[in-house]
Amino acid sequence: MTEDVSVAEVEGWAAGLEEVVWRIGPRFVRPEPRAQAGAYLRGLLSDVERKNGWTLAERAGDRSPDATQRLLNHA
Repeated sequence: MTEDVSVAEVEGWAAGLEEVVWRIGPRFVRPEPRAQAGAYLRGLLSDVERKNGWTLAERAGDRSPDATQRLLNHA
């Protein structure tokens, strides 16, 4: 079953995601992990078929999954 989704709804979802990223931002002292956490969340919610360290890193524009792994292991 497919429902029609309006542009306004998608924009609302995007704004909601950015609000979540903004709310968790103060949990990170440095801006790098804060940005990585936002990229990680966006990747998890993306249409990437296989969500693993490499594919999420590539989607975020990283050359390797090191930053994502560092976030998950140490943040």
